Amino acid sequence: MKRVDDFRLRLGKHELVPIMIGGMGVDISSADLAVEVARLGGVGHISDAMIKTVSDRRYKTKFVKDKLALYKYNVENEDKSDVKFDLGKLVEATRLHVEEAMSRKTGSGMIFINCMEKLTMNAPKETLKVRMEAAMDAGIEGITLAAGLHLGSFALIEEHPRFRDVQLGIIVSSVRALQLFLKKSLRTGRLPDYIVVEGPLAGGHLGFGMDWAQYDLATIVAEVMLFLKNEHLDIPVIPAGGIFTGSDATAFLEAGAAAVQVATRFTVSEECGLPEKVKQEYFKASEDDIEVNQISPTGYPMRMIKSSPGIGDGIRPNCEAYGYLLDANGKCAYVTSYNREVALHPGARKIAVMDKTCLCTHMRNFDIWTCGQLTYRLKDTTRKAADGSYQLLTAEHIFKDYQFSTEQKIALPE
Repeated sequence: MKRVDDFRLRLGKHELVPIMIGGMGVDISSADLAVEVARLGGVGHISDAMIKTVSDRRYKTKFVKDKLALYKYNVENEDKSDVKFDLGKLVEATRLHVEEAMSRKTGSGMIFINCMEKLTMNAPKETLKVRMEAAMDAGIEGITLAAGLHLGSFALIEEHPRFRDVQLGIIVSSVRALQLFLKKSLRTGRLPDYIVVEGPLAGGHLGFGMDWAQYDLATIVAEVMLFLKNEHLDIPVIPAGGIFTGSDATAFLEAGAAAVQVATRFTVSEECGLPEKVKQEYFKASEDDIEVNQISPTGYPMRMIKSSPGIGDGIRPNCEAYGYLLDANGKCAYVTSYNREVALHPGARKIAVMDKTCLCTHMRNFDIWTCGQLTYRLKDTTRKAADGSYQLLTAEHIFKDYQFSTEQKIALPE
């Protein structure tokens, strides 16, 4: 009976345990988690979501405070087009985060960074280019392009000296999305080094509509692999979303996948960046507690625990301090919804905004509990204490359970 450890992922000159940990922001996929996964021989991700906020928390910088001071005059203004990111400071924040992770890396694995296109930051192309190039300058080993089609992303960095050295991958949820990406990227003469195929059971933002339940990861993976075969393209395919056990992973590897990307089970690891009290909420969640909604200002459906404190919270937009989701015209769907509710409830001390959320503020505060569909099974992976709390797991324990388990078994902690 085969197990994950019977397979290997080959990326460039690297031979890896075929386990990749998904890039969960904001700092949920922490440097601690990525470093540990690399030590164990897999691929760990850090995320550059709200990178200046992460830098302030981790490295005692004052990027957010300085930005707010600069744009405080605009707080009451619905027009946020003035609120720009200092690209030099964006470079500095990215460098700090990447260099810190890379300096700690040991083992035969790799550390990648997850870059979301939907972090438009009031200058979509300029900020994405800076984020990717700064990560490459700081020594990152791979970049996974996420949350968007990324039709022009390769072109943004094709002049960088490490463009053909760094592992570059794309997350897609359909053959059509992959076809569009490959067509637009073709002129750079650079194919992706890997393709993550993310299915409908994944956590956070989804590459599907509210009809997500009609889709199936195994079917989409098979379609992508057939397309690549017909096009004579040899690119590793990495399924993601709902792969909960080593046996689930092995089934994809036996079907021809190069590796699997997993994340949900690592949200309750000691190394994960979530506060411990939130990890306990993940353990306690039932299947009915998990929903896909449309409150994200990005326009993508998003899966989360429905008791997340940020849902419906009508907090004043914090674009002057954060502003990561402002589009090229300085607009954010939450700002629009917030101002609508303020106009409808003049004089109210507190309002509720149900259709959108201030994702920047609430992700920064860990008040939007994004999760995979199978989060309700986390309680079955650990032990419950007499006081009702659940034992946290080490990343090593979870990783090795994926690597060596068979017959749908899950190893409980000692």
